[in-house]
Amino acid sequence: MNLVRSELLKIRTTNTWWLLGIGAFLSIVLAFALNAWLASEALSGNGESVGLTGEAASPESQAANIYTSGQYLGLMFVMLIGILMVTNEFFHQTATTTFLATPRRTSVIVSKLLAASALGFAFWLVTTVIDLVAGMMFLALNDHGTQLGEWEVQRALLLNLLAYAIWTVLGVGIGTLITNQLGAVITASLLYLVGTQIVGVLFLLLANWLDNMALIKWQVIWPAAASTIMINGGESDMVPAWWVGALVLTAYALTSGIVGVLITQRRDIS
Repeated sequence: MNLVRSELLKIRTTNTWWLLGIGAFLSIVLAFALNAWLASEALSGNGESVGLTGEAASPESQAANIYTSGQYLGLMFVMLIGILMVTNEFFHQTATTTFLATPRRTSVIVSKLLAASALGFAFWLVTTVIDLVAGMMFLALNDHGTQLGEWEVQRALLLNLLAYAIWTVLGVGIGTLITNQLGAVITASLLYLVGTQIVGVLFLLLANWLDNMALIKWQVIWPAAASTIMINGGESDMVPAWWVGALVLTAYALTSGIVGVLITQRRDIS
């Protein structure tokens, strides 16, 4: 526990966490405004005009979207926190001191994973409280109720928590693979933002080429797509079940964590 507290202290003594926190808050504001507009269209019977029909236009589905507003960029921010928890050691040249103070390198990485998960939980809690307060007011004003008693909404909130925890672990794993701070942050951000769009387009083109739209569901192998599928649910011919996204994302987290420990044990940090 002392190691975990030490890792949390390191991140609190920098400007990083609150800068990412401001970014997460702004993403919530923008995402909530968009989701609220989509919900107002869907719940007023104009869902087809914005591509929302059937279950996607139901009050519980729209409530789930509203209560998880900002999670797309929020997950990227907690991933960056995980990356910085590792790369800060090399950027500030404190890695040697850290590993000399705690010779068991596995303990250091595990403490970083636990500390990153705690921060991921804190980010989820704050963003979720903001979404819940604003979302309940919006839904109540539009006479749709809070929908918090619906399992679809509860599942979205819980899986959103799981996603935040997993993406912080992924960040720590990426930081152990790419110790250069700027390189790790840029690479991870581009893969998350741009890579996700490219993967989606590639699978769409492949599905059209082979005349098999079911192939689109295989984009779940990309972690950002997996987390979106896990949280949003809504299984169809082109979207796998939510638990498939959960399994894929968990596999990425376990792999990155194990690889990170193994690499750190063998790396020369002198």
